[in-house]
Order: sequence, then C-alpha cells, then structure tokens
Amino acid sequence: MNTCKKGLCKIDILIGTGLLLLILVFFTVFTYYAPDGRAVMGALATAAIATFLVEALQGFVLGDIFDIKFLKETGSLAGTLSGVIVAFLVALSRKINPQNSALLAVAFAEIGLIPALFAAYLMSFVIRFIEKKITNGMDFIIVVLFCIPVGRLLGVWFTPLVDGSLLKIGGIIDVAMNTSPLLMGLILGGIVTVVGTSPLSSMALTAMLGLTGVPMAVAALTAFASSFMNTTLLHRLKIGNLKSVISIAIEPLSKADLVSSNPVPIYVTNFIGGGLAGMVIAYSGLVNDAPGTAAPTPGILVMFGFNPALDVLKYAAIAAAICFIVGWVMSYVFRNYPIRNSEVTGYKSKIIENKANPTVNEA
Repeated sequence: MNTCKKGLCKIDILIGTGLLLLILVFFTVFTYYAPDGRAVMGALATAAIATFLVEALQGFVLGDIFDIKFLKETGSLAGTLSGVIVAFLVALSRKINPQNSALLAVAFAEIGLIPALFAAYLMSFVIRFIEKKITNGMDFIIVVLFCIPVGRLLGVWFTPLVDGSLLKIGGIIDVAMNTSPLLMGLILGGIVTVVGTSPLSSMALTAMLGLTGVPMAVAALTAFASSFMNTTLLHRLKIGNLKSVISIAIEPLSKADLVSSNPVPIYVTNFIGGGLAGMVIAYSGLVNDAPGTAAPTPGILVMFGFNPALDVLKYAAIAAAICFIVGWVMSYVFRNYPIRNSEVTGYKSKIIENKANPTVNEA
C-alpha cells in the first residue's frame, strides 16, 4: 500500500530521475573520453552476463524448477565470481597480457562487480607500466608481490563507497518506482532502451546501479521488447541490411555504427516505445532480482526465474506488441528523414548513401 505523502513522492521521483541522468552523463563521458573507455564498459556488460545471468538461469530457473541442487550451487557460485570476471576482462580490454590479467583477477575474489571494475581499471595503468619497463618475463613477479595486494585493498576500499553511492541510487529508483510506478516506468523504460542502443550498454548501467525487483523487471522486459521495435524501424527505414537488422534485434551493441549514424530516429523511437512498455510492466507485479540482465535475450530468459511463466509470457507479449506498433508508427513519422548507412570493413567505417533516401549527403 502506498503511504507516502504526495510531496515526498515527487521528491523521490525527482531525485531518482536526476541521479540516473547524472550517472548516464558520467559514464557517457567515461565511455568516450577515458582510455579504452568503450572497451571497459563492454567488459562490464560481459561480466554481468557471465555471472548474474548464469546465476539467475542455473540457480533460479533450472535449479528451482527441476529442484537440482547441483545447478543451484552452480548458479550461486557464479554470482560470487563477478569481481574476478570483470577484473580479468577489464585487464584484457586494456591490452594487458593474459597471464597478468589472470593474476590481477584473483585479487578480487568475493568482491563485488563495481568495486572490482574501478579497482581493476586503476591497477591496469600500473600493470601496463610494469609490462613496458620490466622485460624478460619478470613482470609477473611484480604483479604477484605488489599489484595483487594493492588491487585487493582498492577493491575493499571501493566497496563501501559503491554501496553508499551507486547502489543507493538504485535503491532510490526502487522507492520512486513504488511511489509512482507509472511515471518511473516511463522514465526508466525509455532510458534503458535508449542506453541499450548506445555504446554505454543497458546491461552495464543496471549492473552498476544494482537494480533489482520491479525496476529491474522493467529494464529487462523493455530491453527484450525493444528488439521488435528496432527490427520494425530499421527494416522499414532501410537502415542496414537484413543481417544488420537481425544483429541489432539480438544485441543492439553489435551494430553501434548504424545507430550512431542515425541517432535521432532510433533514440526517439526507443524512448517512446520503451517508456510505454515500461509503464505497463511497472504495474504488472513482475520482479527481477538479477541485476545487469537488461538485454533482449537475457531479459526475457531471466524473468522466468523469479515469476510465474504465464505472467512473464503475457506481459512480454504486451510489451513486444507496444514496441512493434511504436516502431511501425515512428517509421512513418521518420519516412523522409535522411538515413545514413555505414559500411564496415575491417577497422574502417564509411558512411554511404541510402538509395531509398537519395537526398542524403555523403559523409
């Protein structure tokens, strides 16, 4: 039962929305301007899937449904490895050799995903310097004697800071969702689907905030439903070929060049469709206690671990229908918008003219 005062509800909504936007701005800057920022954010998203998704599917779905203790234990253990996995992937994304990457990773056993991310990123600068200055295979000795203990100290030090900041923001969003589900469903659903098509990654965002419960259910199912919206929009506007359209439906980040070439129709459509779907899901009663699973395929699969299957299928179908309709309508709205397609060959990207829109200027 909602017992909050009207003024306090508004404050919760404003604080939750404002902090969410602040986090988006910070990590957008990090993605584009920090050394290897985009690769590091990709490592974070991958680590969230490799741990939280495995935990949810093995432990909560297969383990609970079939009552198999072995699978429950597998899922539970996977969830405790988030710090180790993200540290290893961050080190690799920073071009540290595999041996030293693995050595750094062991420092973060039983340390959370986000503290390990920050600590490993800082230590990657030190290890790269060591690899450059110390040769003949002796660098790993320094990593073992110096970098592992320092990295763990950083991870331990970052843990209360993360709990008191990023995770607290997730808690505020949860409170705001309870006090005004309609508005927060609109805001969160819209933002998650837009972020899902940007280099930031909706998986990374929701993992950083530690979203659970109703907010994470909104994020997961709107991410799933956005596949139908993006497929419809891209196909009707002739953005990319069939292979590209399918790739974006499965994982939007796989064709970031197409999205960045046509941000206005894609971002506007995603915010509208995601927001409308989010409003429905916010009132559905569905929950998701696996943070970081806001992506098309994980988003639908993980929901079965926390909710009745028929409810998941019903609201997933409703959200997908909403997004499909929005994609269809917005394709008509943007029918005369100058569309740019990007041809990617190796490491080169070239913007080419879309034959369906001959007025486009070549970049």
